Amino acid sequence: MMDRELIEQTKALLDLCRRKKLSIAAAESCTGGLLAATLTEIAGSSDVFERGFVTYSNAAKQAMLGVGAETLERHGAVSRETARAMAQGALAQAPVELAVSITGIAGPSGATPSKPVGLIYLAAAARNGRLLEHERRFGDIGRAQVRRACVLEALAMLRELAEAM
Repeated sequence: MMDRELIEQTKALLDLCRRKKLSIAAAESCTGGLLAATLTEIAGSSDVFERGFVTYSNAAKQAMLGVGAETLERHGAVSRETARAMAQGALAQAPVELAVSITGIAGPSGATPSKPVGLIYLAAAARNGRLLEHERRFGDIGRAQVRRACVLEALAMLRELAEAM
């Protein structure tokens, strides 16, 4: 069940995209499909949300989104470069105007000294070439709260791109 803020932000994005005739794809890693689930929780979202890619493993990122092995080896799955490649890959694989990606460390494990729990990279790409990239450090606020914060950030990024189109 979604909280009021998630419902309001999701409905606002869907309404904006409907008015502008924009469709969306999502590429998710640490959120495991939570963004797609949030979007599809709203009845009628199928006229905006086209598809989601849950690419939890590096192999999935490569096979489904075309993320390069070199990108993953050089920068890691949790990186600005991988988030960018995921968003651009989703845009390339789906007949949509907007795509967003989320990759990071939701916790409680998986952290390293240089990549702590709560470190998230998001990217949003538009068919017109516009790209947004965000690094967020939510901290060790709990897995569920990190994932929720990621979804809110992704919704805001999609809305920013949609408003500019």
